[in-house]
Amino acid sequence: MAALRPVSSRTGPSISLRARWTALIGAALLLPLGACTAPGDGETQTYFPEKNQYGTYDPAPSGQRQTVFGDGGLNLFGGSKKPEDQGGSGIGVNSYLWRATLDTLSFMPLASADPFGGVIITDWYAPPQTPDERFKVTVYILDRALRADGLRVSVFRQMRQGDTWVDQAAAPSTATNMENAILQRAREFRMEAEARR
Repeated sequence: MAALRPVSSRTGPSISLRARWTALIGAALLLPLGACTAPGDGETQTYFPEKNQYGTYDPAPSGQRQTVFGDGGLNLFGGSKKPEDQGGSGIGVNSYLWRATLDTLSFMPLASADPFGGVIITDWYAPPQTPDERFKVTVYILDRALRADGLRVSVFRQMRQGDTWVDQAAAPSTATNMENAILQRAREFRMEAEARR
């Protein structure tokens, strides 16, 4: 006797589970790309048309566009958006503090400078008067505004003992004096920029 095979209730070709998942993932990845293009010249309207004095719709809005977040927009990271407080926008920190730091530390060899993170690290420098003593400085620019607390200086000192360099504590006034010199130079840069306006 011949074995009986079950009869399928489907009449069309069967689609495998893998093919369904592939189609679903492909659609999910391509769907957001549809929002990137617009018909016509590539510009989309981001406002609702307003009726003018004649009762018809204007093609462009009048006055400043209103937003949900107000005039200044959404500011996630705080701070001021005024250009005079920031001292430029090409780098991630206050440009006056950045330039003043580089200018103040120009006598020391530079090991690393990160304008977006606001960190400047010098290499070891031995003053010609005391060749058995050397210094290294790390400056952290902490704010986009020109403020006294927007800067932190760390000074490292080593003394030569025989053929090796031994870590020694630097005088606390050294870091404070360097911070004050950088802040004074930054104020001078800002005054020069304001005088040119």
